[in-house]
Amino acid sequence: MARDSFHHGNLRAELLERAEAVLRDGGVENLSLRELAREAGVSHGAPRAHFVDRAALLDALAERAFDRLAEIARSAVVIHREEPLDTVGALRVAGQGYLEYAESNGALLALMVAAKSDDRTGRVHDASLRLFADMVALVALALGLPDPESPTVQRLTLLFSATLQGIASLVASGRVDGASGAILLDDAIAVLAGGAARVDARAKHAG
Repeated sequence: MARDSFHHGNLRAELLERAEAVLRDGGVENLSLRELAREAGVSHGAPRAHFVDRAALLDALAERAFDRLAEIARSAVVIHREEPLDTVGALRVAGQGYLEYAESNGALLALMVAAKSDDRTGRVHDASLRLFADMVALVALALGLPDPESPTVQRLTLLFSATLQGIASLVASGRVDGASGAILLDDAIAVLAGGAARVDARAKHAG
């Protein structure tokens, strides 16, 4: 009991850290609340104060991963504003950070996609929206488009996010290595930047 009390203030964070390590080393099928409790040195029931079941733990992992990727996007915006980057430098900074995260957390990346599909109204969904909002701000700034709420920026952000997710999946699964993923990222950014003005012009014409 004393051991559980000692962990009360940080048990949730400790369980999430340990769960991420299990995902990296053994995959989601090896993730168990009871085993995490044993490794943390607490009673098997202690984790349920933070996660009612294994599904809740998986959702919390996905939510935290979305928030970490959002931090990568926000950091790229800050760097772009503070340093003289080229037009798409912020996209490259954010994209490379995303790929590096995916390369180290392949199982977590797959979990994020699955959790988002299953949770269309809850905390995972909200975390995915936060990530998209940060990506919108990033794309608008990097491509010099003044209105982040415009349909053009929204579509270009979806395009960049989907392309980045695809490259990240290739890297995480080992189908391409990190260096090849970086080349694909640069290619995707070049195509996006080259076509952004045409997409914007077409959208204004249609409107």
